[in-house]
Amino acid sequence: MVKRSKKYPHAFFERGTWNHRTKILKDDYSVSYSKVGGFKSDEEAEKAYQKHIEEFERKLKARFIRQNEDTTFKEYLVYWFQSIFVERAQSTTQYVFAYVLYDLLFPYLDETIKLRMVSTEYLNQLLKQVSTCCQSAGNKSREFLYLAMKDAVVHRFISNNPVIATKKYPRKKSKITILTKEQTKTLLAAAKYRSWFLEILLGLYCGMRKGEILGLKFSDFDLENRTVHIQRQLVADIKLNDNGLSILDYTKIERDPKTENGNRAFGVPPIVLVELEKRRRAIQLQKELMGEAYIDSNYISSQKNGLPRGLSSMNTELNRLCARNNLPHITVHSLRHMFATIMMERGLSIAKVSGLLGHSSVHTTFEYYVEIMDSDTKMLEYMNQEFIFEQ
Repeated sequence: MVKRSKKYPHAFFERGTWNHRTKILKDDYSVSYSKVGGFKSDEEAEKAYQKHIEEFERKLKARFIRQNEDTTFKEYLVYWFQSIFVERAQSTTQYVFAYVLYDLLFPYLDETIKLRMVSTEYLNQLLKQVSTCCQSAGNKSREFLYLAMKDAVVHRFISNNPVIATKKYPRKKSKITILTKEQTKTLLAAAKYRSWFLEILLGLYCGMRKGEILGLKFSDFDLENRTVHIQRQLVADIKLNDNGLSILDYTKIERDPKTENGNRAFGVPPIVLVELEKRRRAIQLQKELMGEAYIDSNYISSQKNGLPRGLSSMNTELNRLCARNNLPHITVHSLRHMFATIMMERGLSIAKVSGLLGHSSVHTTFEYYVEIMDSDTKMLEYMNQEFIFEQ
């Protein structure tokens, strides 16, 4: 487990030694992060970090900011983000702006245009292209450019900020409910001995959709490698009468995952495998009790007769748990959002989180979670002794 220093912000203890993060500027202008250890104390690690970051910034400035007018717009943006912005911004805001710079702006930037030649007209054209990626792209990119060019004025690289007069893009309002760490502990403690505990863990710790959870079978789990393969979802098949005003038939059927990327495999936490084994034993006892009356479908989430549970049953259980424990109302999709938040707080790239969630594209992930990533909500520790209630 990683233990962070209370006194020194960049030092952390892991595997018997104190460490600090490192930054390396790559040829494509992106930055790779690593760590270096072997320090005897957090103070020693912090001093080494400060020396490392000073050298990083010296090389960065020497490469990009020259004593002439040749600095390109792209070079300045990298310099500003890595040398100025990251030192004053919260980690989640850094995370958002890194995506804005490298994944939204870079594909459309004119690499030859000089910083001093950037005009409002050019930026309007740039933002128009970027805004096609997703609803939040235009807003967050304009915010990024405004802050960067504001500092360019302060440092006298340019005389005025051309972003001020650019077209504004509306900010998407978040409708996602995220429980705090303490609220999450309360939810898990209340759910521990109820019949939906495994399903709640799969939503919170694996980010699965409701239909994916209900469609899971024991054969989807690889216990030796501790992985699960999402390859189906359980959905409603509704048949209406001729005028479409009433339901003739309603059944649950299996379908492929929601998106092409929804068919995915990934590792699962130990607590999920523990509860999976408990569920396996409980279902086996139910089979023996009902005999031939039991309909074996191999679903991990099933009724007493073996048939899959109702599509709205899990949300009903969450409603009940939240109401009884004075928690904000959440749904299965809220658990999925919380999983994404936890992963992002732990530093996973948006691309990796997108893959875990099975989104159709990385831009979809950015669109859903930009408000969360840019908020003050923190869930810094994932599945540690404090986050998971005592077993």
